[in-house]
Amino acid sequence: MKQTLLNDKYPVFVAEIAKNETTFQSVPALVDYYKAKIAENPKVQFIGIFDHLAHTSKIGGEIMSGLQAAVDVIFCFGFALPNPQVLAVRPRSIGIADLGDKFVISFMEAPMAPANQAMEAWTLALRNAG
Repeated sequence: MKQTLLNDKYPVFVAEIAKNETTFQSVPALVDYYKAKIAENPKVQFIGIFDHLAHTSKIGGEIMSGLQAAVDVIFCFGFALPNPQVLAVRPRSIGIADLGDKFVISFMEAPMAPANQAMEAWTLALRNAG
């Protein structure tokens, strides 16, 4: 997993996982995996799934060549509401893109370490002997 700055300002974690490195072979299987991880933690609330590829296709937007699926799993850790500004960085989402031979999993850095640690652990656990 690597950390990068998207558009020189958004801190994003990205993992590229070849399909031969994981037992998960479809986006729906990955969505179910993340939903199960979210459900395991009573302080995390699942919100929904956004099919970004379907939306972008519907509006005639630009889509990169080779992209077969692109969804966001949306959820919230929300351990506290210390001020109204924290709402600007919630909820969280994990993006799942299918590029045919690999998945690209991405999420923006959260303002609290436990959220980042959980999202990173969930994602790193996807890679296995396949």
